[in-house]
Amino acid sequence: MDVYNNDYDVIIVGSGLAGLYTALNISRNKKILVVSKDQIETSNSSLAQGGIAGELSPCDESYQKHIEDTLLAGSHLNDIDALKVLVYESSKNLDKLIKYGVNFDRDERGNIMLTKEGGHTERRILHAGGDATGKELVNSLSNLILKRENIDVIENSMAVELIVEDNTCFGAVILDQENIVSVYSDYTVLATGGIGEIYKNTTNPPIATGDGIAMAYDKGADINNMEFIQFHPTAFFSSEKGPKFLISEAVRGEGAYLLNVEGKRFMHKYHHLKELAPRDIVSQSIYREMYDTWSDHVYLDTRHMDERFLKNRFPTIYKKCAKHSVDMKRDLIPVAPVQHFSIGGISVDLHGKTTIKNLYANGECCDSGVHGANRLASNSLLECVVFGRRIAKDITNETVEHKKGELIKQVAEKCHFNYRKIREEIKDTMDRYVGIVRTDKGLKLAQDIVDDIYYDLKKDPRKTSEYYEVFNMSTIAKLVIDSAVRRKESIGCHFRVN
Repeated sequence: MDVYNNDYDVIIVGSGLAGLYTALNISRNKKILVVSKDQIETSNSSLAQGGIAGELSPCDESYQKHIEDTLLAGSHLNDIDALKVLVYESSKNLDKLIKYGVNFDRDERGNIMLTKEGGHTERRILHAGGDATGKELVNSLSNLILKRENIDVIENSMAVELIVEDNTCFGAVILDQENIVSVYSDYTVLATGGIGEIYKNTTNPPIATGDGIAMAYDKGADINNMEFIQFHPTAFFSSEKGPKFLISEAVRGEGAYLLNVEGKRFMHKYHHLKELAPRDIVSQSIYREMYDTWSDHVYLDTRHMDERFLKNRFPTIYKKCAKHSVDMKRDLIPVAPVQHFSIGGISVDLHGKTTIKNLYANGECCDSGVHGANRLASNSLLECVVFGRRIAKDITNETVEHKKGELIKQVAEKCHFNYRKIREEIKDTMDRYVGIVRTDKGLKLAQDIVDDIYYDLKKDPRKTSEYYEVFNMSTIAKLVIDSAVRRKESIGCHFRVN
């Protein structure tokens, strides 16, 4: 590809909110390459419905309530210093998003509308397009990215390896449809998003194979808290294959109820916040109700809510339900928990620095410590912007330059092996044994299966995207299982029955 050159100061791997916002905040004097695995608008960020949490106006009382809600949701395993950064720097980053042209929903008077989701005691969540916040954020920022002369973007390309010597990162090896190219840079930022493709039932797109975490792990970076996998309580229940459609937590925030298949509300039995309990509690409660009633789903009830409000506030969800012959005003919505978010990841400090020099990580692929054992709804997008700006500032202020290596191109191999069966075996194993409820026996079975896959793949590397994806999936699955085996107690979204 003609876009490749050897003059990049920064390589950013990933084109979700974490990558785009970081790129926009780095000095225009730095030459940046953004690597997008798919089209620039395809990411977990673009699928986010509910919104972005934060405080529009600086207020110590509001900040403290946000911190308390996050600590409670995270079972107090949160890094308090990182959490304070997240909350206290929310206002200026929300202001910047507005300056970047993000159109948050406003009322008739022009005031930004705020909603409430599970685990929040206050209305502090901004949303856009009703239930299309992520799409609005990614579209707004990607339009700005494409206009910046100092930023190159390559799409449909996959970073497959980090260039690391003496625990210092010098760039990344990138695979496009034709070539494998070693691209050198002073700084590298991993913003590769989630790991959902290791599960059979997930809200994540197929590109979410945990590439950033796997690459960092391969080079010796510290990886933490991988056992904490968040399952969203209310994905639309259907037999369709592929990513599951999310019924936003904001629907419950606006008053929807959860019913079991017998038509009875049940959340009052499990938590005083009922339907607005933290996600781990709601998912585990739904699992229990499904088990007790011999069912594979429960229902979300919006029939008591105003029809015009439902159509205007949740246009995407309303249309999706209608496509499946479900009328939100007249019918119960079948829902079930599915994998949604990885709490753990690449260990980073308050400036997004990993344990490898000049390698940063941001967003879902990192473990900043803000979420603890379970993520509070709508804190993920906030994490992307707050720490993205910190990373950008750190890189902008750095003056160290490295001697760049020679740009190396190799012809990519053609894939002659079908990895589909291996991929499906990983997904089935994770769904069966490493889901909402885990047992010692199940984790050990999963460990044996995934270890065999991981070591077999490691012995026979191939230079194809199919190989790299399935190897990364096996790496991530191994990390999740090994971490889950080590943590004996139940806490947050890691729930063990021994």
